[in-house]
Amino acid sequence: MIDQVMDLLARHLNGHLRRMLHVPEDMVVVSNLQEIGGTPVTSSANKLVLFLSGIERDTLAHRPREASWGGVDGIMQRAAPVYLNLLVMCAANFSGTHYPEALKFLSAAIAYFQGNPSFDHQNTPDMDARLEGLALNMENLSSHEMHSLWSIHGGRYMPSVLFRVRMITLQSGAVRGRDAAISQVDTQARP
Repeated sequence: MIDQVMDLLARHLNGHLRRMLHVPEDMVVVSNLQEIGGTPVTSSANKLVLFLSGIERDTLAHRPREASWGGVDGIMQRAAPVYLNLLVMCAANFSGTHYPEALKFLSAAIAYFQGNPSFDHQNTPDMDARLEGLALNMENLSSHEMHSLWSIHGGRYMPSVLFRVRMITLQSGAVRGRDAAISQVDTQARP
């Protein structure tokens, strides 16, 4: 499901950049910045790169613990969905003389997500049906937090912005239990 969220964000941002900046190719990729051995990912050069920087469980207390629904065979119960917050980094991976392009594309990405902070089935019909919706918030990072974050991701800072993507829903289809269906109701009063 996380891959679906990242793909959705990249597709919609690519569509926006194509329309607004008249670019002929996709400028947004979902990728690591470096290969496992530490070499740069070549397909992310001179692109905006969306990558997952962290995952948090959203623990809002008002959500139900279990989901249930009725059926012919009784009431089925399954585990409550997991609500996640994804920390998504949008980094402008442009080199040397392309630095002004990095700033232009990063500014356009910030403007797009500022103007489109939520995705639901009304405004995003291609969103996976298993998702309830997405809400994006831009996060502020202190210098120390930014240094730590970029140290984790290879140590080379790039112009970037971090978004918290809220309300990701992961629902297991596994049934946890079943209660018998009511087959008859006794309507006579008992003394």
